[in-house]
Amino acid sequence: MAGNWKMYKTPAETNAFFEKFRPLVEKSEHCEIVICPPFTSLAAAVEAAQGTRIRAGAQNIAWAKEGAFTGEISGAMIRAAGATHAIVGHSERRQYFGETDETVLKRTQAALESGLTPIVCVGERLEEREGEKTEAKLIDQFQTGIAGLTEAQFARIVIAYEPVWAIGTGKTATPEMAADAHRVIRGQARARFGKEAGEAIRILYGGSVKPDNSRTLMAQPEIDGVLVGGASLDPIGFASIVNF
Repeated sequence: MAGNWKMYKTPAETNAFFEKFRPLVEKSEHCEIVICPPFTSLAAAVEAAQGTRIRAGAQNIAWAKEGAFTGEISGAMIRAAGATHAIVGHSERRQYFGETDETVLKRTQAALESGLTPIVCVGERLEEREGEKTEAKLIDQFQTGIAGLTEAQFARIVIAYEPVWAIGTGKTATPEMAADAHRVIRGQARARFGKEAGEAIRILYGGSVKPDNSRTLMAQPEIDGVLVGGASLDPIGFASIVNF
């Protein structure tokens, strides 16, 4: 159960969130909980989560270890801040900042080399959904952005399916639509990495997940968790999603 805070919350606001959130999930041992704040609040999140099962993740990661890459943050820097995860290839990174399937693969590999767990995002735009190209898009993203991993690398990643048209719009894919997309992704995983790897990979759903729809989404056998945007900013709301 992962929360992506996007460009919200200062370190002080991060501390205030955790003060309310920690006691609400202290007995939540059924899942892994990851909070992904902005880079400037990463250290505050790590410190606020000490002594709990909550982990912190970055929202992006550079593919290079160091160098002349203004504005980028390396895996070693993220690890040094105490994070354990990194989101890779979020649709907003693709839409606004030129992320491609090729750079997604490079960033995923960089995260793995740094000992981080990448949460690799895939998903179709509205015109692709309406044009019945969802399956083709997901296959293309998998083949170009994920299939280049080794079997050992693939075993260490998490995939998040995010229909772009459902992010921040209030629209949500029906549980059945989400499950269908997850089946496509899992089918690709089985074909490329073997049956066991395909069964073991965790595939999260992301796209306007809220407390009132998390239970029906999680009831789908193909959905292994959620990547929550706006609703993860509220400690009570996100805790209710975690405790679906």
